[in-house]
Amino acid sequence: MEMTETSLKQIALSEIHTKLGAKMVPFAGYLMPVSYAGINVEHETVRNGVGVFDVSHMGEFILKGENALELIQRLTSNDASKLVDGKIQYSCIPNEEGGIVDDLLVYRIDEKTYMLVVNASNIEKDWNWFTGRNTNNVEMHNISDQTSLLAVQGPKAAEALQSLTDMDLMNMEYYTFSKGKFAGIDNVLVSATGYTGAGGFEIYFENKAAIEIWTKIFEAGKAYNIQPIGLGARDTLRLEMGFCLYGNDIDDTTSPLEAGLGWITKFTKEFTNSAALKSQKEKGLSRKLIGLEMLDRGIPRHDYEVRNLDGKTIGKITSGTQSPTLQKPIAMAYLMTEYAVEGTEVNVIIRDKSVKAKVVKFPFIKKA
Repeated sequence: MEMTETSLKQIALSEIHTKLGAKMVPFAGYLMPVSYAGINVEHETVRNGVGVFDVSHMGEFILKGENALELIQRLTSNDASKLVDGKIQYSCIPNEEGGIVDDLLVYRIDEKTYMLVVNASNIEKDWNWFTGRNTNNVEMHNISDQTSLLAVQGPKAAEALQSLTDMDLMNMEYYTFSKGKFAGIDNVLVSATGYTGAGGFEIYFENKAAIEIWTKIFEAGKAYNIQPIGLGARDTLRLEMGFCLYGNDIDDTTSPLEAGLGWITKFTKEFTNSAALKSQKEKGLSRKLIGLEMLDRGIPRHDYEVRNLDGKTIGKITSGTQSPTLQKPIAMAYLMTEYAVEGTEVNVIIRDKSVKAKVVKFPFIKKA
Protein backbone atom coordinates (compact mmCIF):
# COMPACT_ATOMS: atom_id res chain seq x y z
CA MET A 1 0.00 0.00 0.00
CA GLU A 2 1.41 3.39 -0.97
CA MET A 3 1.49 5.88 1.88
CA THR A 4 -0.09 9.26 1.28
CA GLU A 5 1.38 12.40 2.81
CA THR A 6 -1.49 12.56 5.29
CA SER A 7 -0.88 9.00 6.52
CA LEU A 8 2.82 9.63 7.18
CA LYS A 9 4.02 10.23 10.74
CA GLN A 10 5.15 13.77 11.52
CA ILE A 11 8.34 14.42 13.47
CA ALA A 12 8.24 17.22 16.06
CA LEU A 13 10.27 19.65 13.92
CA SER A 14 8.42 19.13 10.61
CA GLU A 15 7.20 22.74 10.39
CA ILE A 16 10.68 24.13 11.05
CA HIS A 17 12.16 22.00 8.26
CA THR A 18 9.46 23.14 5.85
CA LYS A 19 10.05 26.81 6.75
CA LEU A 20 13.79 26.31 6.14
CA GLY A 21 12.95 25.15 2.62
CA ALA A 22 13.78 21.49 3.14
CA LYS A 23 12.73 19.04 0.48
CA MET A 24 10.48 16.68 2.48
CA VAL A 25 10.08 13.06 1.33
CA PRO A 26 8.41 9.91 2.69
CA PHE A 27 10.96 7.70 4.44
CA ALA A 28 10.19 4.66 6.64
CA GLY A 29 6.65 5.88 7.24
CA TYR A 30 7.72 9.43 8.20
CA LEU A 31 7.90 12.69 6.29
CA MET A 32 11.60 13.56 6.52
CA PRO A 33 13.93 16.32 5.23
CA VAL A 34 16.13 14.90 2.45
CA SER A 35 17.97 18.12 1.56
CA TYR A 36 18.07 21.88 2.16
CA ALA A 37 20.86 23.60 0.19
CA GLY A 38 21.77 20.48 -1.81
CA ILE A 39 23.38 17.14 -0.98
CA ASN A 40 26.95 17.99 -2.05
CA VAL A 41 27.04 21.29 -0.13
CA GLU A 42 25.55 19.63 2.96
CA HIS A 43 27.97 16.71 2.69
CA GLU A 44 30.96 19.09 2.64
CA THR A 45 29.55 21.05 5.60
CA VAL A 46 29.58 17.90 7.75
CA ARG A 47 32.98 16.64 6.57
CA ASN A 48 34.68 19.98 7.24
CA GLY A 49 32.50 21.91 9.72
CA VAL A 50 29.28 21.05 11.55
CA GLY A 51 25.74 20.17 10.53
CA VAL A 52 22.52 19.04 12.20
CA PHE A 53 20.44 16.05 11.06
CA ASP A 54 16.95 15.47 12.41
CA VAL A 55 16.80 11.69 12.78
CA SER A 56 13.78 11.57 15.07
CA HIS A 57 12.33 8.76 12.98
CA MET A 58 14.74 6.29 14.64
CA GLY A 59 13.30 3.90 17.23
CA GLU A 60 14.13 3.76 20.94
CA PHE A 61 13.21 0.97 23.37
CA ILE A 62 13.91 0.92 27.12
CA LEU A 63 14.54 -2.50 28.71
CA LYS A 64 14.50 -2.71 32.51
CA GLY A 65 14.88 -5.32 35.21
CA GLU A 66 16.99 -8.19 36.52
CA ASN A 67 16.77 -10.03 33.18
CA ALA A 68 17.22 -7.12 30.76
CA LEU A 69 20.83 -8.07 29.99
CA GLU A 70 19.91 -11.75 29.56
CA LEU A 71 17.31 -10.84 26.92
CA ILE A 72 19.76 -8.59 25.06
CA GLN A 73 22.47 -11.27 25.20
CA ARG A 74 20.12 -13.92 23.85
CA LEU A 75 18.82 -11.81 20.93
CA THR A 76 21.85 -9.78 19.82
CA SER A 77 25.18 -10.87 18.36
CA ASN A 78 27.62 -8.67 20.29
CA ASP A 79 28.57 -9.30 23.93
CA ALA A 80 26.58 -6.73 25.93
CA SER A 81 28.02 -8.07 29.20
CA LYS A 82 31.15 -6.05 28.35
CA LEU A 83 29.20 -2.79 28.66
CA VAL A 84 29.53 -0.53 31.71
CA ASP A 85 27.34 2.45 32.62
CA GLY A 86 27.68 5.18 30.01
CA LYS A 87 28.99 2.87 27.26
CA ILE A 88 27.37 2.02 23.91
CA GLN A 89 27.76 -0.98 21.65
CA TYR A 90 26.99 -1.53 17.98
CA SER A 91 25.29 -4.88 17.46
CA CYS A 92 22.80 -6.77 15.32
CA ILE A 93 19.76 -8.96 15.83
CA PRO A 94 20.27 -12.25 13.97
CA ASN A 95 17.29 -14.26 12.73
CA GLU A 96 16.96 -18.05 12.69
CA GLU A 97 17.81 -18.32 8.97
CA GLY A 98 21.26 -16.73 9.07
CA GLY A 99 20.15 -13.18 8.17
CA ILE A 100 19.73 -9.97 10.16
CA VAL A 101 16.50 -8.67 11.68
CA ASP A 102 18.16 -5.26 12.22
CA ASP A 103 21.36 -3.55 13.30
CA LEU A 104 21.16 -1.41 16.43
CA LEU A 105 22.91 0.45 19.23
CA VAL A 106 22.77 -0.83 22.82
CA TYR A 107 23.15 1.81 25.57
CA ARG A 108 23.78 0.73 29.16
CA ILE A 109 22.06 3.29 31.39
CA ASP A 110 22.73 1.21 34.52
CA GLU A 111 23.06 -2.44 35.51
CA LYS A 112 19.34 -3.10 35.02
CA THR A 113 18.42 -0.46 32.42
CA TYR A 114 19.30 -0.42 28.72
CA MET A 115 18.22 1.63 25.71
CA LEU A 116 18.11 0.05 22.26
CA VAL A 117 18.20 2.34 19.22
CA VAL A 118 16.82 0.69 16.09
CA ASN A 119 16.17 1.63 12.47
CA ALA A 120 13.00 3.57 11.70
CA SER A 121 11.76 1.08 9.11
CA ASN A 122 12.12 -1.77 11.63
CA ILE A 123 10.56 -0.30 14.79
CA GLU A 124 7.47 -2.52 14.74
CA LYS A 125 9.38 -5.59 13.53
CA ASP A 126 12.05 -5.23 16.23
CA TRP A 127 9.52 -4.50 18.99
CA ASN A 128 7.57 -7.63 18.07
CA TRP A 129 10.80 -9.65 17.90
CA PHE A 130 11.82 -8.64 21.43
CA THR A 131 8.38 -8.79 23.05
CA GLY A 132 7.68 -12.19 21.48
CA ARG A 133 10.88 -13.59 23.03
CA ASN A 134 10.65 -11.80 26.38
CA THR A 135 10.16 -14.94 28.47
CA ASN A 136 11.64 -13.57 31.73
CA ASN A 137 9.38 -10.57 32.39
CA VAL A 138 11.72 -7.80 31.29
CA GLU A 139 9.94 -4.45 31.57
CA MET A 140 9.84 -2.95 28.08
CA HIS A 141 8.87 0.53 26.89
CA ASN A 142 8.72 1.68 23.27
CA ILE A 143 9.50 5.41 23.60
CA SER A 144 10.03 6.00 19.86
CA ASP A 145 7.00 8.27 19.35
CA GLN A 146 7.85 10.43 22.38
CA THR A 147 11.53 10.84 21.56
CA SER A 148 13.30 13.28 19.25
CA LEU A 149 16.86 12.74 18.07
CA LEU A 150 19.27 15.23 16.54
CA ALA A 151 22.66 14.20 15.15
CA VAL A 152 25.12 17.09 15.30
CA GLN A 153 28.01 15.89 13.17
CA GLY A 154 31.34 17.22 11.97
CA PRO A 155 34.82 18.14 13.30
CA LYS A 156 33.49 21.36 14.86
CA ALA A 157 30.54 19.70 16.66
CA ALA A 158 32.05 19.66 20.17
CA GLU A 159 33.12 23.33 20.00
CA ALA A 160 29.73 24.36 18.62
CA LEU A 161 27.76 22.58 21.38
CA GLN A 162 29.94 22.87 24.50
CA SER A 163 28.43 26.20 25.64
CA LEU A 164 25.02 24.48 25.94
CA THR A 165 26.01 21.98 28.64
CA ASP A 166 28.27 21.14 31.58
CA MET A 167 28.81 17.67 30.10
CA ASP A 168 32.42 17.49 28.87
CA LEU A 169 31.81 17.12 25.14
CA MET A 170 35.39 17.94 24.17
CA ASN A 171 36.64 14.83 26.00
CA MET A 172 33.67 12.48 25.51
CA GLU A 173 35.05 9.23 24.14
CA TYR A 174 33.62 7.59 21.01
CA TYR A 175 30.70 5.28 21.83
CA THR A 176 30.12 6.72 25.31
CA PHE A 177 27.28 8.94 26.55
CA SER A 178 26.17 11.23 29.39
CA LYS A 179 22.78 12.32 30.67
CA GLY A 180 22.21 15.78 32.06
CA LYS A 181 21.13 19.34 31.32
CA PHE A 182 21.52 20.46 27.71
CA ALA A 183 20.30 23.78 26.28
CA GLY A 184 18.51 24.40 29.58
CA ILE A 185 16.56 21.13 29.36
CA ASP A 186 16.95 18.39 31.98
CA ASN A 187 17.39 14.67 31.32
CA VAL A 188 18.91 14.96 27.84
CA LEU A 189 21.09 12.06 26.66
CA VAL A 190 24.13 13.06 24.60
CA SER A 191 26.20 10.31 22.95
CA ALA A 192 29.45 10.45 20.99
CA THR A 193 28.03 8.43 18.11
CA GLY A 194 26.94 9.07 14.53
CA TYR A 195 26.62 7.67 11.05
CA THR A 196 28.93 9.99 9.13
CA GLY A 197 32.52 9.20 10.12
CA ALA A 198 32.99 12.93 10.74
CA GLY A 199 32.70 12.79 14.53
CA GLY A 200 30.03 14.48 16.61
CA PHE A 201 27.07 13.67 18.82
CA GLU A 202 23.55 12.28 18.89
CA ILE A 203 21.15 14.04 21.25
CA TYR A 204 18.01 12.34 22.62
CA PHE A 205 15.19 14.27 24.31
CA GLU A 206 11.42 14.46 24.64
CA ASN A 207 9.47 15.85 21.68
CA LYS A 208 8.15 18.79 23.72
CA ALA A 209 11.71 20.18 23.99
CA ALA A 210 12.46 19.86 20.27
CA ILE A 211 11.93 23.46 19.13
CA GLU A 212 13.84 24.92 22.08
CA ILE A 213 16.80 22.58 21.68
CA TRP A 214 16.93 23.01 17.88
CA THR A 215 16.86 26.82 18.24
CA LYS A 216 19.57 26.90 20.91
CA ILE A 217 21.84 24.55 18.93
CA PHE A 218 21.68 26.90 15.95
CA GLU A 219 22.30 29.97 18.14
CA ALA A 220 25.32 28.32 19.77
CA GLY A 221 26.65 27.06 16.45
CA LYS A 222 26.25 30.30 14.51
CA ALA A 223 29.94 31.20 14.87
CA TYR A 224 30.80 27.79 13.37
CA ASN A 225 28.44 28.23 10.41
CA ILE A 226 26.27 25.32 11.60
CA GLN A 227 23.75 24.19 8.96
CA PRO A 228 20.71 21.89 8.76
CA ILE A 229 21.51 18.69 6.85
CA GLY A 230 19.11 16.23 5.18
CA LEU A 231 19.03 12.46 4.86
CA GLY A 232 20.51 12.62 1.35
CA ALA A 233 23.90 13.76 2.67
CA ARG A 234 23.61 11.29 5.55
CA ASP A 235 23.55 8.55 2.93
CA THR A 236 26.57 9.81 0.97
CA LEU A 237 28.55 10.38 4.20
CA ARG A 238 27.88 6.87 5.55
CA LEU A 239 28.64 5.31 2.18
CA GLU A 240 32.08 6.96 2.05
CA MET A 241 32.79 5.24 5.39
CA GLY A 242 31.48 1.84 4.23
CA PHE A 243 28.76 1.85 6.92
CA CYS A 244 25.93 -0.60 6.21
CA LEU A 245 22.39 0.64 5.57
CA TYR A 246 19.65 -1.77 6.58
CA GLY A 247 17.49 -2.70 3.59
CA ASN A 248 20.37 -2.07 1.16
CA ASP A 249 23.59 -3.65 2.41
CA ILE A 250 22.16 -5.87 5.14
CA ASP A 251 18.73 -7.45 5.51
CA ASP A 252 16.90 -10.64 6.51
CA THR A 253 18.92 -12.65 3.96
CA THR A 254 22.47 -11.36 4.63
CA SER A 255 24.74 -12.95 7.21
CA PRO A 256 26.57 -10.55 9.56
CA LEU A 257 29.77 -12.41 8.65
CA GLU A 258 29.24 -11.83 4.92
CA ALA A 259 28.57 -8.16 5.68
CA GLY A 260 31.92 -7.73 7.42
CA LEU A 261 30.26 -7.60 10.84
CA GLY A 262 32.22 -10.49 12.33
CA TRP A 263 33.61 -8.00 14.87
CA ILE A 264 30.13 -7.64 16.41
CA THR A 265 29.40 -11.40 16.21
CA LYS A 266 30.78 -12.89 19.42
CA PHE A 267 30.82 -16.67 19.74
CA THR A 268 31.82 -16.47 23.42
CA LYS A 269 28.07 -16.68 24.19
CA GLU A 270 24.98 -18.26 22.67
CA PHE A 271 22.49 -16.14 20.75
CA THR A 272 19.89 -16.65 18.02
CA ASN A 273 21.38 -18.88 15.31
CA SER A 274 24.90 -18.61 16.79
CA ALA A 275 25.75 -22.26 16.10
CA ALA A 276 24.91 -21.92 12.39
CA LEU A 277 26.84 -18.66 12.09
CA LYS A 278 29.84 -20.21 13.83
CA SER A 279 29.69 -23.09 11.36
CA GLN A 280 29.53 -20.63 8.47
CA LYS A 281 32.66 -18.90 9.79
CA GLU A 282 34.51 -22.22 10.10
CA LYS A 283 33.51 -23.45 6.63
CA GLY A 284 34.29 -20.13 4.97
CA LEU A 285 32.08 -17.57 3.26
CA SER A 286 30.80 -17.86 -0.29
CA ARG A 287 30.42 -14.08 -0.67
CA LYS A 288 31.60 -10.88 1.02
CA LEU A 289 30.54 -7.25 1.16
CA ILE A 290 33.30 -5.15 -0.38
CA GLY A 291 33.95 -1.65 -1.69
CA LEU A 292 34.16 -0.78 -5.39
CA GLU A 293 35.75 2.30 -6.89
CA MET A 294 34.74 2.97 -10.49
CA LEU A 295 37.59 3.19 -12.99
CA ASP A 296 35.35 4.27 -15.88
CA ARG A 297 32.46 6.75 -15.96
CA GLY A 298 29.11 5.61 -14.63
CA ILE A 299 27.23 5.65 -11.32
CA PRO A 300 26.66 2.19 -9.78
CA ARG A 301 23.22 1.77 -8.17
CA HIS A 302 21.45 -0.71 -5.90
CA ASP A 303 20.92 -4.14 -7.51
CA TYR A 304 23.18 -3.51 -10.52
CA GLU A 305 24.90 -6.70 -11.62
CA VAL A 306 28.67 -7.22 -11.19
CA ARG A 307 30.58 -9.53 -13.55
CA ASN A 308 34.16 -10.73 -13.80
CA LEU A 309 36.24 -9.76 -16.83
CA ASP A 310 35.10 -12.93 -18.62
CA GLY A 311 31.44 -11.91 -18.31
CA LYS A 312 30.43 -14.27 -15.49
CA THR A 313 28.00 -12.83 -12.90
CA ILE A 314 29.84 -12.69 -9.54
CA GLY A 315 27.67 -10.40 -7.42
CA LYS A 316 25.57 -7.27 -7.19
CA ILE A 317 25.69 -3.68 -5.98
CA THR A 318 23.95 -2.88 -2.68
CA SER A 319 24.67 0.88 -2.45
CA GLY A 320 26.30 3.30 -4.87
CA THR A 321 26.80 7.02 -5.40
CA GLN A 322 29.11 9.75 -6.66
CA SER A 323 31.41 10.40 -3.70
CA PRO A 324 31.42 14.17 -3.03
CA THR A 325 34.78 13.89 -1.22
CA LEU A 326 36.60 11.69 -3.76
CA GLN A 327 34.80 13.14 -6.80
CA LYS A 328 34.39 9.64 -8.23
CA PRO A 329 31.68 6.95 -8.15
CA ILE A 330 31.88 4.38 -5.34
CA ALA A 331 29.76 1.38 -4.34
CA MET A 332 29.27 -1.41 -1.85
CA ALA A 333 28.65 -4.86 -3.32
CA TYR A 334 28.44 -8.53 -2.43
CA LEU A 335 30.95 -10.49 -4.50
CA MET A 336 31.89 -14.16 -4.63
CA THR A 337 34.75 -14.53 -2.12
CA GLU A 338 37.46 -15.32 -4.70
CA TYR A 339 36.86 -11.89 -6.30
CA ALA A 340 36.55 -9.97 -3.00
CA VAL A 341 40.26 -9.18 -2.99
CA GLU A 342 41.66 -5.65 -2.96
CA GLY A 343 42.75 -4.55 -6.43
CA THR A 344 40.62 -7.09 -8.35
CA GLU A 345 39.11 -5.54 -11.48
CA VAL A 346 35.45 -6.25 -12.28
CA ASN A 347 32.69 -4.88 -14.49
CA VAL A 348 29.50 -3.24 -13.24
CA ILE A 349 26.60 -3.51 -15.68
CA ILE A 350 25.12 -0.03 -16.12
CA ARG A 351 22.32 0.22 -18.71
CA ASP A 352 23.57 -2.95 -20.49
CA LYS A 353 27.11 -1.58 -20.66
CA SER A 354 30.15 -3.03 -18.85
CA VAL A 355 31.80 -0.31 -16.74
CA LYS A 356 35.15 -1.14 -15.15
CA ALA A 357 35.69 -0.95 -11.36
CA LYS A 358 38.19 -2.25 -8.82
CA VAL A 359 37.79 -3.73 -5.35
CA VAL A 360 38.97 -1.44 -2.52
CA LYS A 361 39.01 -1.64 1.28
CA PHE A 362 36.60 0.22 3.54
CA PRO A 363 36.45 3.05 4.36
CA PHE A 364 36.61 4.75 0.99
CA ILE A 365 38.03 7.88 2.59
CA LYS A 366 40.84 7.53 5.08
CA LYS A 367 40.86 9.72 8.17
CA ALA A 368 43.74 12.15 8.39
